[in-house]
Amino acid sequence: MSTEQPYSYRGRELVEPDWTRLPGWRDVSATDWESAQWQRAHCVKNVRQLRDVLGDGIAERFFADLERDQAERATMSMLMPPQMVNTMIPGVAPDEPGATKALYDDPVRRYMLPVFSDRRGDWPSHPYATRDSLHEHDMWVAEGLTHRYPTKVLAELLSTCPQYCGHCTRMDLVGNSTPQVVKLRFGAKPADRYEQMIDYLKRTPGVRDVVVSGGDVANMPFKNLEAFVDRLLEIDNIRDVRLATKALMGLPQHWLQDDVRAGMERLATTARARGVQIAIHTHVNHANSVTPLVAKAARAMLDTGIRDVRNQGVLMQGVNADAHELLDLCFALTDGAGILPYYFYMCDMIPFSEHWRVSVDTAQRLQHAIMGYLPGFATPRIVCDVPFVGKRWVHQLADYDHEHGISYWTKNYRTSLEGDDLDALQRTYAYYDPLHTLPSTGQDWWRQQVGAEAAGDHAAAEQAARSSREAAHAQAAGA
Repeated sequence: MSTEQPYSYRGRELVEPDWTRLPGWRDVSATDWESAQWQRAHCVKNVRQLRDVLGDGIAERFFADLERDQAERATMSMLMPPQMVNTMIPGVAPDEPGATKALYDDPVRRYMLPVFSDRRGDWPSHPYATRDSLHEHDMWVAEGLTHRYPTKVLAELLSTCPQYCGHCTRMDLVGNSTPQVVKLRFGAKPADRYEQMIDYLKRTPGVRDVVVSGGDVANMPFKNLEAFVDRLLEIDNIRDVRLATKALMGLPQHWLQDDVRAGMERLATTARARGVQIAIHTHVNHANSVTPLVAKAARAMLDTGIRDVRNQGVLMQGVNADAHELLDLCFALTDGAGILPYYFYMCDMIPFSEHWRVSVDTAQRLQHAIMGYLPGFATPRIVCDVPFVGKRWVHQLADYDHEHGISYWTKNYRTSLEGDDLDALQRTYAYYDPLHTLPSTGQDWWRQQVGAEAAGDHAAAEQAARSSREAAHAQAAGA
């Protein structure tokens, strides 16, 4: 076609950034780099270790910015395997001119290693942001087992990961405590929790789908993970098992270990014999993270005979909230690594996340912009995970108050909290846009509500928004 398209597809070869450009890893061999044990032993856990890796070329103001965020804003502690660090400023040596700016601008850095100056000064958190924004703990039917959807459950087997993402939706449970967040802890012993989960699933034949997560299953000794999944495969009603692991991207070396590959092949063989589908769900947010090692790990997992490897990214400003960035990522995943682009979630309403979040309106425009370029089966859906509702495609809202940034959603099932709630399927449920995206009148309105929210009068503030919306509708109808 002679007319230039909004997006031009170009096949791109995946590249493993040269880790020896980083002063702290200048002498690391390929053998060490490809060792899961070496990667885990050399994770970056604090500012001092990061400084040792990056050397003196990065300006001190960056490290001061990072330290302030860790002290005043971070909901997740710092933990990054070398593989993850190496995908920041790829091709740029830290002692090159402009390296500090490149690090500030880097999309992987922006969500894995947030600094204080990233956060918004006007609205760092939405007034209704909460630690467990999706109320998953309220829906525990056993410790760590969330029954939110009629046929699906989430099994949180552990509360640690090989790497901690700044925007983690489970920031109230996962990882180490930070100055801002004292993390919850499981009370029962792991073996007892797993037994309670299995018992519930045996007693609940309406559940057919189990997401095995945490934390990240890559942090679990594989023999323990295999034993738990084997028990799932023995339950007649279980037909889908999904293993959730960002480490397929952040620590692909784990999934390339001989014992892991052999164990996954055993699970896949058992699953096929019993008519069950096993898939791996990973979490990649930018094309720079898709390297040859990630592709090798994904293909190794597919070679075991599992059903699929799928990606569930998170839509974030400064990272991937751009149609070109999303399409580049999707093509890198599907062309380069055999990973199926599946979902992009809107970033959840956790504390200090307003600089990442986008409005529902923006998400709708992005969904429109990426249509038609990818195969239909590989075109991801952008979804809003609405509290007490669940995942909804961003165009499925029932109503939208653009001035106040409140969208209203309905649902067609009850969560485990609502068995006796006759009105659960008739009411609407609210989701809130980031406040800095609103017109000045909307922001002024929210400033007036902050006092009510601080006093715990959330319902009154929401009713005020509903009344304003209904008045606007009535005025429009009269006109």
